[in-house]
Amino acid sequence: MSNSLPLRLVLASQSPARRKLLQAAGIEPDVLVSGVDESQVTADRAEDLCLELARLKALAVLDRLRATPDERTLVLGCDSVLAFDGEILGKPADAADATERWRRMRGRSGVLHTGHCLVDVVHKARGEAVASTTVHFADISDEEIAAYVATGEPLAVAGAFTIDGLGGAFLTGIEGDPGTVVGLSLPLLRRLLAELELNITDLWTKVAPGGQEVEHLG
Repeated sequence: MSNSLPLRLVLASQSPARRKLLQAAGIEPDVLVSGVDESQVTADRAEDLCLELARLKALAVLDRLRATPDERTLVLGCDSVLAFDGEILGKPADAADATERWRRMRGRSGVLHTGHCLVDVVHKARGEAVASTTVHFADISDEEIAAYVATGEPLAVAGAFTIDGLGGAFLTGIEGDPGTVVGLSLPLLRRLLAELELNITDLWTKVAPGGQEVEHLG
């Protein structure tokens, strides 16, 4: 193991999809919501906006944590936005907004950008980058759009769609890492950990059926 202290990963996000993705990859994060007001942050480029938001989320949570001598804590902030037709799209404002977006997006493509900011609480080191994936949308009907929006799912996610939920049926393909579309790129997380002289395997845990017990691998 590249680190002598036990590692703790704190996910600065309330997204259940991000947490589930980490858990499926053998990483059990703690979750601490940042409370950052995303509406107050603007940028001309989607890549800059998502990275700035990821950074703000990570640093907001960092301010609420203390370094301890018995563990090494990492904070991961993530944020996603969709670049489509010259616009930067986060979560829809309401059902009408989600409906209008889907009527524009169907049969076309956009680029989902997810910013990542990983901070080491002990060493104050930071690694950050953006992962980008092209998403191709199916040419779905007005009835399908109405049914999808009525579920409420598109109102809770950047770009008004998911790849790992109901919205996955309305995508015809992607070019890039599917985790980026979920909201967290594991290959990019691995790279950021390497910048902090850590391995992603250092975060792996073995979870018993039902999640009752956790033991570190190795």
